Amino acid sequence: QVQLVESGGGLVQAGGSLRLSCAASGIIFSTYTMGWYRQAPGKQRELVASITSGGSTNYADSVKGRVTISRDNAKNTVNLQMIVLKPEDTAVYYCKADHWWGLDRYWGQGTQVTVSS
Repeated sequence: QVQLVESGGGLVQAGGSLRLSCAASGIIFSTYTMGWYRQAPGKQRELVASITSGGSTNYADSVKGRVTISRDNAKNTVNLQMIVLKPEDTAVYYCKADHWWGLDRYWGQGTQVTVSS
């Protein structure tokens, strides 16, 4: 059984920070590219950041400089450190696992991040 469980979401004031975590089970973690996506009300789901098994990262332009993605292959976890949060960062944040050779992909259930002015 594959599970991706996100945690760390919540309510934070503009300018604050949050650290999201995703714990994966049921997959060979080191063979998956991991990513964080978000979906704001009325908008499409969009990539926030991704990281390959080897540690190569990719970020959306809107979050560059404010977000850091990391992974721990020994613990099967991927994290998203967010700083200087803005109201437009408010969204449900989803963890994604994508096999690097395209065998399969999985999504977590999401965690709510709300940034207040």
